[in-house]
Amino acid sequence: MASTSGFLGGVAGNPADVLNVRMQHDAALPAAQRRRYKNAIDGIIRMTREEGWRSLFRGVLPNSMRAALMTASQLASYDGFKELLLAKSPLEDNLTTHFTASFLAGFVATTICSPVDVIKTRIMSARESESLAQLLKTIYQNDGVTWMFRGWVPSFIRLGPHTIATFLFLEQHKKVYRYLKGVDEN
Repeated sequence: MASTSGFLGGVAGNPADVLNVRMQHDAALPAAQRRRYKNAIDGIIRMTREEGWRSLFRGVLPNSMRAALMTASQLASYDGFKELLLAKSPLEDNLTTHFTASFLAGFVATTICSPVDVIKTRIMSARESESLAQLLKTIYQNDGVTWMFRGWVPSFIRLGPHTIATFLFLEQHKKVYRYLKGVDEN
């Protein structure tokens, strides 16, 4: 279920993600190649007019795969780390345990998704299509195996706090729900 919801979210959010990647990458391009979108709406309209509606879904497969991996790895690793912390440490089921487990889940999710993030970004920022095999060959020739973790730190700086906030909110929501329903927390 987590993978499916992540995948569908990746499909739905792909146009915005393509635009985001392009707008961030624009300044790094030579002046003659810059797209110079005025804002998000201008970007979406121009992408559709100049490149066709399919441009909005450039990189949809790696983006959706990344979203599926992200969601599944966050949920699975959070539950695993929480159980491990409760069983093997003096921590109890409290905010400290939830924070620690969610921090570690963010670390795992970032690491698992990093290679797909690199591929997704390269596909979305490209002007021309090339096969996945050719893209991987080029990336490997230019960067060696370190290509898989290019941008890991900024990704973790973004995803770590997001994962922590998500799971802290989830645990507090569960606590309030159980209280309102009169369900024992144990």
